[in-house]
Amino acid sequence: MDEEYAPVDFWTALLRGWRGRCPRCNKGHLFSSYLKMKGHCEACELALEPYRADDAPAYFTIFTVGHIVVPLVLLVERWGAEPPLWVHALLWLPLSLALALILLPRIKGAVIALLWAQKVAAPKPVTGSLDPSG
Repeated sequence: MDEEYAPVDFWTALLRGWRGRCPRCNKGHLFSSYLKMKGHCEACELALEPYRADDAPAYFTIFTVGHIVVPLVLLVERWGAEPPLWVHALLWLPLSLALALILLPRIKGAVIALLWAQKVAAPKPVTGSLDPSG
């Protein structure tokens, strides 16, 4: 496509990624399934493959869920007359799982958009054999 796209500021790109949209055009989707990233945007043909999020989304998701759940556990423990462990398991396991499943694709989209906005692409793999005999 030969279309020109207006420059996108950092926060707009981050918000578009959070919503699972292309950070450049906001029309295409970043994911073909739950966490499977598309190779390129179907609307503007932006190559998305160079922007690899790797383990960052999982780390940020665990960090965020922990900072939401742990204070709640402490509040219930303090003002809930020390409920038994099964009450904690009944409350916090489903909440932790639900938060992680909701946040993970959004955080991954935001990380991809952040990488795109900052022009931090993964290096291209070396082609050819490194073996001198072959």
